[in-house]
Amino acid sequence: MAKPSLLKVIAIESPADMQRAYAIRRRVFVEEQRVPEEIEMDADDSHAFHALAILDGNPVGCGRMVEHSRGEVKIGRMAVLRDFRKTGVGADILRFLVDRARIRGFGKAILHAQLTAEGFYLKEGFIAVGGVFNEAGIAHRRMERDLSSRQKP
Repeated sequence: MAKPSLLKVIAIESPADMQRAYAIRRRVFVEEQRVPEEIEMDADDSHAFHALAILDGNPVGCGRMVEHSRGEVKIGRMAVLRDFRKTGVGADILRFLVDRARIRGFGKAILHAQLTAEGFYLKEGFIAVGGVFNEAGIAHRRMERDLSSRQKP
């Protein structure tokens, strides 16, 4: 599928948009990947910066970032509806979050990538750090990206 041309990524600023993001996360993580909902919806949601990808008025993907430690942000809950995967939607969400992290003065972004998505993050300039670990019953690896440079991967 070609990249959707009318896609926009926005910062979530309303409860209605947050519910739209939760619906995507529920479908991708809880229904498709069988992650328990009590793990998927967590306390970080209340203070995270959330992004929503919208195509023709319909939400198709989301992601968030949370201040992890001084100067470091953790990107997570990246989810794209099945019909829009491998179209560039996830990359647009990730780039939006990385850009906002830079604007907010963060020097490094980290994330816990599902192994099946590791190649996606490598293409976006993240590097694998450490071994494989289990998170919510799914194999993950920690990945990092220096945000001090504006260079594209």
